[in-house]
Amino acid sequence: MFTDSFTTAVRRRAVLVTGMLIISLAACSSSAATTPTISKNPIATSPNAQGNSPQITWKICGKFECGTLDVPYDYDAPDIGTFSLHLLRRTADEPGQRIGSLLVNPGGPGFGGSSVAENAEYYLSQTLLANFDIIGWDPRGTGSSTPRVDCIDSYDEYFAADNTPNNQADIDQVLALTKKFVDECKTRSGKILPYISTQATAHDMDTIRAALGEKKISYFGFSYGSELGATWATMFPDTVRAAVLDGASDPTADAIQGALQQAAGFEKALNTFLKKCAANKKCLFYNNANPSAALDKLISGLDDNPLVVSADRAPVNQTVAYTAIAEAMYSDSMWPNLERALSDAQKGKGAGLLSLNDQYFQRNSDGTYGNELEAFIAISCLDEPGPLTVAEIDATNDQFLAVAPRLGPSFIHSYTCMFWPAPQATHVVITGKGAGPIVVIGTSGDAATPIESSRSMAKALEGGIFLQATADQHTGYGSNACVVDPIDTYLITLEPPSNNLTC
Repeated sequence: MFTDSFTTAVRRRAVLVTGMLIISLAACSSSAATTPTISKNPIATSPNAQGNSPQITWKICGKFECGTLDVPYDYDAPDIGTFSLHLLRRTADEPGQRIGSLLVNPGGPGFGGSSVAENAEYYLSQTLLANFDIIGWDPRGTGSSTPRVDCIDSYDEYFAADNTPNNQADIDQVLALTKKFVDECKTRSGKILPYISTQATAHDMDTIRAALGEKKISYFGFSYGSELGATWATMFPDTVRAAVLDGASDPTADAIQGALQQAAGFEKALNTFLKKCAANKKCLFYNNANPSAALDKLISGLDDNPLVVSADRAPVNQTVAYTAIAEAMYSDSMWPNLERALSDAQKGKGAGLLSLNDQYFQRNSDGTYGNELEAFIAISCLDEPGPLTVAEIDATNDQFLAVAPRLGPSFIHSYTCMFWPAPQATHVVITGKGAGPIVVIGTSGDAATPIESSRSMAKALEGGIFLQATADQHTGYGSNACVVDPIDTYLITLEPPSNNLTC
């Protein structure tokens, strides 16, 4: 059905477990602020900054069409400034069967969606590729859209620093480094930071729809793309033809509740990994059927004795190890790599854990990074800042340690949003009222968006239909034909699957 890379290459990213920031997949709840505002009564053809009907400038880009679309920083104050969104269109393989356009988003927040259209065969079935133009875009502040969030060049200084402080001096150091990072973001990107919320991007989706000339449009969102899609469907219900939300956060949870759900999800996935390793003598981290104790000992030792891989890289400390583990929990297809990395670390070799850490942060071979992480932080803090004092943040520590005894330390002492310079964006209560049936996929072994969170999303939507996939991976589409076939049928015929179908 799909190539093997389908399950390993797709759908990043949902949770940041490292360094200064632990924040849930942009959970959509908390008290509303009023600045900046987004139009609450958008018209069907959202005007661009010049007050004209939106226009996409298309050109040929190899096998695809790429384009740009100008959208205002603030739809209620269009003269403030303009984003130029980067779009990519993969036209339907069978033009005679073409139904319309399918907007796609891979998650994040912070990841550009143009790559989904460019690599659509790794994300979507041939059936969908035959029937839809696949439209991916890099949301405002991300990818190749301009201007984009830019904070730092070197990640090790900030995101490989010790995030497990043992005393007040260590906490003060974390706070100072966090403040330094936020100041860099403000210096480089302060002008756009108030205008890159999920709600603003949902409004951009309607502008894209209008520019494509479609009265109604279909959508497929993975991970954070589920939250984005639910926000869009709530704001513009009359324009929704069909929508699939795969791997959703709980829209009724606040920032702390969402992070606790994720902490429990990652802990559950790690326990599954350790249990399977303990039952398999061929597991490289078997340790006489007790990999759990071996992991605890390894993590504890890294606090005082991090592993040096090379002089030009940060050592493999607890922070790096936690991030490496989190990376592997996105799919059981990466568990053999984690086995090997942990086994090597026991022998004093940290390269495997550092490699998984680098995969998480999308580090390029030349040592550079994209802006996914910076955009992730900027959008998350704008959408859902959470507690705003050190005391309030640290008061939640015991809750994280209770739901995630092993990984909990990587979820505490997270102060980034406390310092964030942009005010919280206007809150959208997710209802999907009037949008019709929307299918939400939850996956039994999903660490980043636990199945209970996805189930909560389906319940929050007026027309929510829940489908459960059985797999140890983040998001479920593509895991088996039982999931793929009813989703494809729904997107093509608008006939949704039975509610609570389990695959």
